[in-house]
Amino acid sequence: MRRTSHRFLLPDLVSYCPYPLRSNPHGAIARDSEQWLLAEANFTPDRRAAFLGLRAGELTAACYPDADADHLKVGSDFMNFLFTLDDWSDEFNAKDTYGLAECVMRALENPVGFRTKKAAGKLAKRHVLNISTLETAALTFFARYRRTAGPGCTRRFVETMDLFFRAVAQQARDRVHGDIPSLEEYIALRSDTSGCKPCFALIEYAADIDLPDEVVSHPTIRALEEATNSFVTWSNDIFSYNVEQARQDTHNMIAVIMHRYDLGLQEAVDCVGALCKASIDRFEHDRRQLPSWGPQLDAAVAVYVDGLQNWIVGSLHWSFDSTRYFGKDGATIKKHRLVKLLPRSPSTSDECDRPPRKPPSLPVVGVHVRFITAT
Repeated sequence: MRRTSHRFLLPDLVSYCPYPLRSNPHGAIARDSEQWLLAEANFTPDRRAAFLGLRAGELTAACYPDADADHLKVGSDFMNFLFTLDDWSDEFNAKDTYGLAECVMRALENPVGFRTKKAAGKLAKRHVLNISTLETAALTFFARYRRTAGPGCTRRFVETMDLFFRAVAQQARDRVHGDIPSLEEYIALRSDTSGCKPCFALIEYAADIDLPDEVVSHPTIRALEEATNSFVTWSNDIFSYNVEQARQDTHNMIAVIMHRYDLGLQEAVDCVGALCKASIDRFEHDRRQLPSWGPQLDAAVAVYVDGLQNWIVGSLHWSFDSTRYFGKDGATIKKHRLVKLLPRSPSTSDECDRPPRKPPSLPVVGVHVRFITAT
């Protein structure tokens, strides 16, 4: 007999995350960033309300707690911009996504000289309206980024934004064709659709450091970035699953595991939760393996690794404070961890209706995790 799932229990990631949550004292500038984006984005009333409930500025304040006000403003502008790009790309086909990518990348490459009437390009170019003079500043958020950022983290920001757009274009192709990738394909794609990589370049920018290539390319630094990206991304897949299943979006690790390995919903959630916990374990292990590059570079590396840690804990707690995933119930769900499924098309219901069975063991990104059936 089939068992219908109408709810699932979140893994207890908050208890498992050992890092202190901090917040930037300049967090009030988030409202300025929201108004900057709303002036150009032309949202409907419903989307405007959803955008204000996003609270991307709070995420920025938690992930860059030591940034000064100017650097935090750039980060907050970018975070609001990135979430808007993500929402727009979810509605686009591959061709439209390529057009969006071309517009934004050209604006990033030439933030002052590039001209466009498209909202995405204008947002990549513009700064906030100066209320006292009613003049729009010529500087863009990326022009402000480039004003103090080193050449290395500037290059990494642009390159990883390009990776983001390439990945969301592939996601759009999969969505149009109804394709669900293999777990390995999904992991590779999701590491770029997450948008984490340009946010890691912002760690350097916010701290006024510019790590040399030999440090950034070191396997241990790469491993720490991978572990951070994995935790942020896979925990997000857990938190966003409910709203995504309601709109039949399968770009989610839970959906991929249910489809590819014939597991029920709670089993798949537990699988992803185990992978999130393993990511924190990897992060701590790799942090202990860091080599020394000398006192000055070691200090900069420590700041960068602390920035990755802030992303792990900041994104985790923000997910319950934002209305993006749990509406107004975030605090209650954070406490009790029970999520009730939103209504969806009957044609997609059978993935959640599978009975429990003995789950497989799967190797994922070098970590062998046993998928344990929930009791």
